[in-house]
Amino acid sequence: MLLHSRGQSGHWEATDINSLLAEYINLAYHGMRAKETAFNITIETDYDNDIGQVEVVPQDIGRVFLNIISNACYAAHKKQQEMGSEFSPILDVKTRNLEGRIEIRIRDNGAGIKPEVLDKIFNPFFTTKPPAEGTGLGLSISQDVVVQQHRGELKVETEVGNYTEFIITLPKKTAEIKE
Repeated sequence: MLLHSRGQSGHWEATDINSLLAEYINLAYHGMRAKETAFNITIETDYDNDIGQVEVVPQDIGRVFLNIISNACYAAHKKQQEMGSEFSPILDVKTRNLEGRIEIRIRDNGAGIKPEVLDKIFNPFFTTKPPAEGTGLGLSISQDVVVQQHRGELKVETEVGNYTEFIITLPKKTAEIKE
């Protein structure tokens, strides 16, 4: 967060988005388990292997992945706490190679986002979490990284009571890998 606030960033690198996503899914999962030992979630992935290498700033895009995946785990876990053993939390992550761009979809089966707060979720310091559990900066920073820095799109689709899905679209800049 400090690097972001100072305007400093990492370097653009040819990156395997699927591998980067897998790393951050693992990191978010274990981070959640460290806080909540009872936490468990089914992780479903569907990676498009035709994506290849994409030029991004890996540590910045990684922060976006970590934030959105952590939020998804939190939402699914919270719903499980409310519903009990009849509910099975699911995290579904997909990548797609589109013409000239890639798409990453991160979906949870939590409670969804209420319509009255949906237009505020990318605002700095806005959070639906209790005071000690969120700063309200994660989605704001994520939007800056995706839209401003990487010239992509960050959208959300949600249905109250059923799911939230974040859709990240990034331009595909094929990088030459020096061996």
